[in-house]
Amino acid sequence: MTTSRPLWQGRVFAVLGILLCAFSLRSAVASLSPLFDHVAADFPLSSAVVGLIGTAPPVCFAVFGLLTPLFERRLGLERVTVIALIAIAAGLVLRGFSVDAITLLLSTALIFAGVGMGNILLPPLVKKHFPDRLGLMMTLYTTAMALSTFIPPLVAVPVADAAGWRVSLAMWGVFALAGSIPWVLMLLRGRTDGVSAPVSREAAHSRVDDEDADASDPATLVTGPIAVAPANSRVFARLVRLPLAWAIAVVFGTSSTMAYISFAWLPTILVDRVGVTASVAGLLLSLFAFMGLPASLLVPLLVVRFQATRPLFFVAVACGIVGLAGLILLPSIALVGLWVALFGIVGVLFPLALVLISVRARTPETAVALSSFVQSAGYIGAAAFPILLGIVHDRTGDWLLPLLIIGAVLVTAVPFGLIAGRRQTIEDAWERRHGRW
Repeated sequence: MTTSRPLWQGRVFAVLGILLCAFSLRSAVASLSPLFDHVAADFPLSSAVVGLIGTAPPVCFAVFGLLTPLFERRLGLERVTVIALIAIAAGLVLRGFSVDAITLLLSTALIFAGVGMGNILLPPLVKKHFPDRLGLMMTLYTTAMALSTFIPPLVAVPVADAAGWRVSLAMWGVFALAGSIPWVLMLLRGRTDGVSAPVSREAAHSRVDDEDADASDPATLVTGPIAVAPANSRVFARLVRLPLAWAIAVVFGTSSTMAYISFAWLPTILVDRVGVTASVAGLLLSLFAFMGLPASLLVPLLVVRFQATRPLFFVAVACGIVGLAGLILLPSIALVGLWVALFGIVGVLFPLALVLISVRARTPETAVALSSFVQSAGYIGAAAFPILLGIVHDRTGDWLLPLLIIGAVLVTAVPFGLIAGRRQTIEDAWERRHGRW
C-alpha cells in the first residue's frame, strides 16, 4: 500500500515534467505534414522523401524502444528523459532550418529518436513519482498526448502563413526544451529517488491477471506492460510461437499504420483528391486525431468491465473502411469532414492494443515481454507503409490505389482481431499447445 497525498505536494516539477514531455511526444509527429506544400515551395520534396519522413517514427520507435532500457540502466530515468527532450527540441529547431530534403529527413530522424525514448520513459516515470496517483496522472498525461496530436495541425498552416513554415515547425521545440527544465532542476536538487512503495509478487500478479479488475484506474491497464526492464528472453522466444501474441501485434501494428499513414499523407490526399485548401486539410487532420481522444477514455472501461474487445475492434475497422470508401467514391468538400471523422475512429485500436497487452498476461514479467514483442513487431510492420504509399502514388499519379491499400490493411487485420478477442492469457495459450508455462 502507498499513502495517498495531494498530487502537487512536493511533486510540482514531476507533474510539469511529465505533462510537457507527453505534449512534446506527439506535437513533433503531427506538426509537419500540413506544411509539405509550404516546404515544397522552397525546395523539392518527392513522394519518396515524404514517405521516408512518414516511416521515420515507427522505425525510430522500434529501435529506441529496444535501446532505451540500456540507456536507463546506465544513466537513470530522469537523465535519459532530459536527453530525449533535448534531442526532440534540437531536432525541431534544426528542422526549421532545413535547406533541402536530406536535412529535413535527418532532423526528423533526430526528433523521433527522442520521441522513441520518451515513449518508453513516460510510464515508468509516472510509476516512480506517482505510485499513489497512477490513474489520475495517466489520465492527465494521455490527455496531454491527445491534445498535442490535434492542436499542431490546427495551427500549423495559419502560423506558417503569418510567420513562415520554419517558425511553424521550430516553435514546438519550446515545449520540449521547457519539459527538460523540471527534470534538470530535480537532478540538481537530488530529488529523483522517487516515492515508490514495494509491490508484492501476489499484488503485481493480480493486477494483470483479472479481466474484471477495476477499470477506474487506467494505470493498471497501460503502465504495467510498458516498463523500462529487459524482457525475459525465454518468455520472448515463446511469444514468437503463439498466434495470440502475433494477433495483438497486428492490432497494434494496424493502429500504428493508420496513424503514420495519416500523419504523412492525409493532408496531401485531401488537397489532391477532394480539393480542399492546405489550411482546411490541417483542420481535417486535427479532426482525425481528435477522434482518438474519447477512445482513450472509454476503451479500458469497455474492455475490462464488459469484455468488448471484438465489438470495439470491428467498429473501428468498419468505420475506417466506410471513411475510406467515402474518400474513394464521394470525395466532395461537403462530405469530407464526415469521411475523415469516420476514418479517425480507427484510433480506437491504439488504446485497445494497450489494454490487451495487460489483460492477456498473467504476470508482470510476461506483460513486459508481450509489450516489447507487440510494440517492436507492430512498429516495424507499420514502418513500410508510408513510403510504400508514396512510391505507389508516384507510379500511378493518383491516390486511388494507395487508398485501396489502406483499406486492404484494415480488412487483413480482421482475423487477427478475432484471435486477439479470445478471453485467454498468453500463458493459457502456451499451456494448451505446449504444456506447462
